[in-house]
Amino acid sequence: MPMPMPMPLPKPGDLTSLVLRTHFGDEAAWDALRSAIDGATFVSDRRFAEADVQALADAAAAAEEREWFNHLFIADATAMADPDHPLLAVDLWVEPGRTFRVPARWFFDVSANLGLANMYFEEFAEAADASGTFQGFGPH
Repeated sequence: MPMPMPMPLPKPGDLTSLVLRTHFGDEAAWDALRSAIDGATFVSDRRFAEADVQALADAAAAAEEREWFNHLFIADATAMADPDHPLLAVDLWVEPGRTFRVPARWFFDVSANLGLANMYFEEFAEAADASGTFQGFGPH
C-alpha cells in the first residue's frame, strides 16, 4: 500500500528536470543511475518511498501556481533494477498521471525538449514502444 504523499513536491531550482527517487533498496543502483544521467535535479528523500504516480500527480495539482512544473521522472524499483535505468516519466500538466519509460540514454533528449517546451509529453508517450518505453524516434 502506497504511503501518504507528503506535500509539496520538490521543484528543480533551474531548468533541469526532477528525478525523484521512490525506491530505496539499492544504493549502488542509485549511484549508477545518477552517473548515467546528466542534466537533472536528483531528489533522494525517504518521504517519497514507494510513492505512486497518482499521489505524485495529486501533490503537483495541489501545489500553488508558482510551484507548478510540467513533468517529473521517477527512479522506482524498475529503473533501479534494469541496467538501462528506464525512469518513469510522469505528465503533471496536460494528462496528469500519464507515463512512459525513458532509458538513461534518452533522458537528456526527452528532458531538454520537455523543459524547453520544444516538444510535448504526449509526443514522447505516443512514440513509446509496445512496452511503454521511449526508444527514440524512428524504427525500433
